[in-house]
Amino acid sequence: MVEKNILIAPSILSADPAVLMDDILKVKEADYLHIDVMDGRFVPEITMGPGVVRAVRKHLLENGITMELDVHLMIVEPERQIQRFADAGADIITVHAEATFHLHRLIHQIREAGAMAGVALNPATPLSAVEEVIPDIDLLLIMTVNPGYGGQRFIRGMLPKIERASTLLKERNPDALLEVDGGVNTATAPEIVKAGANVLVAG
Repeated sequence: MVEKNILIAPSILSADPAVLMDDILKVKEADYLHIDVMDGRFVPEITMGPGVVRAVRKHLLENGITMELDVHLMIVEPERQIQRFADAGADIITVHAEATFHLHRLIHQIREAGAMAGVALNPATPLSAVEEVIPDIDLLLIMTVNPGYGGQRFIRGMLPKIERASTLLKERNPDALLEVDGGVNTATAPEIVKAGANVLVAG
């Protein structure tokens, strides 16, 4: 396997909505823009929907920015919303393994909608929850905080899980990306990269 470059995905979760588009221009050199979608059910908070994704995509195009939109759905029944987010301009749509009964079907639904398919795991969810679909995904997201709020402290116990996830991808899907989200900063990033991640989400 050829080692991948480390990709950066700034999250807009904690951005000021009043100046969101200005803030996005400040990180235009990043590889991805990470958009956290929360429904108030899978996680306590409610954030943005397809309308924001569409507006961000339009803003990027108007400014000649080719940054890809990495949309992280922290919602129940994600299968009901996949096409809407794909039509709005999502390049990657990541769903939680915990949020659906039919993960394999959902991954292929994302692909059929025209987006790359990602699967996320909460800290307490074992890798075995996605082992059977590893060959079908484009991205595996390991949450290193419990999802729902920005600014949480990195759970250090997730480092071995990142290492195991990296090994699993190398063995069964070496083209897939390994993303880490939660408590990523200048202190934790080197350890996360050493463990095998190649996409870092940071607020």
